[in-house]
Amino acid sequence: MRAEWLAQVREDVIDPDQPICDPHHHLWDNADNPYLLPELLADTGSGHNVLSTVFVECLSMYRAEGEEARRPVGETEFVNGVAAMSASGMYGDLRACRGIVSYADLTLGGQVGKVLDEHMQRSSRFRGIRHAAGWDASEQVRNSHTRPPEQLYLRDDFRAGFEALAERQLTFDAWLYHPQIPDLTDLARNFPGVTIIFDHFGGPLGIGPYTGRQDEIFEQWCTDAAELARCENVYPKLGGIVMPINGFGWHKRNKPASSDEIVAAAGRYFHKAIELFGPERCMFESNFPVDKQSCSYTVLWNAFKKMAADYTAADRQRLFHDTAVEAYRL
Repeated sequence: MRAEWLAQVREDVIDPDQPICDPHHHLWDNADNPYLLPELLADTGSGHNVLSTVFVECLSMYRAEGEEARRPVGETEFVNGVAAMSASGMYGDLRACRGIVSYADLTLGGQVGKVLDEHMQRSSRFRGIRHAAGWDASEQVRNSHTRPPEQLYLRDDFRAGFEALAERQLTFDAWLYHPQIPDLTDLARNFPGVTIIFDHFGGPLGIGPYTGRQDEIFEQWCTDAAELARCENVYPKLGGIVMPINGFGWHKRNKPASSDEIVAAAGRYFHKAIELFGPERCMFESNFPVDKQSCSYTVLWNAFKKMAADYTAADRQRLFHDTAVEAYRL
């Protein structure tokens, strides 16, 4: 992740005692870009007071054999092992992967229940799944890693699978692009008993046909997010908005983003989300190492702390820690 490039922007840690639960990161063993426990510890140990984390699925360590539908259970097995290493205390006070969000194909309908049950059997840390729906007609926008069809969240087979998720009182992480937010709202209204986590502000796009339309997109996002916020079972993750798809272009610069630049470019999304959903439903997230393409872990959490500076201490505690712990039942 270009360590020398990231090191060009160094900042003192703001409010280093603030407890943090980072509710969104990944782990993988890619040959040219590994992100395993040592890399996670290097980031979480860079000065902020990160107490615990939640792992979110990323096609990591699926089983190589066996029934296709059950292969994603390998990700839960892998991450549970990392979590056990962290829980031993040999690597410091951080409790990494205290919650695990894996994948199961909800378009299997009721048959997905056996997959969900196996995830639950493999780890007491398993909390739910993410089934991404990010889809766009433009070839310039890459669709989600699980190759979803258009309007996934409105499909009957998907919702039959969602019933199985609801029966087991599991959480659901929703990853989509901003034009699809009304689809998620419809899903949330039909399943008010399921805790739905709204990842990365719903993916406001800034590339391809969306380039240069930031103000227009933000205005529409505000309208759609306001409707989504009426669903009290939806919890937004505040982060994941400095990715290349968001269009800020920091990954292409000679130097990475500073916390002030992140606040200036994306702060309006954070403040509007907190206004609409309230601190009791919002949680800051790192989305590392994906967002590491634009800035360091220290810089990113400094940006969050600058944006949260005018909120009360109680609200900051919720935004940085308590909401995530409650939503994922950690």
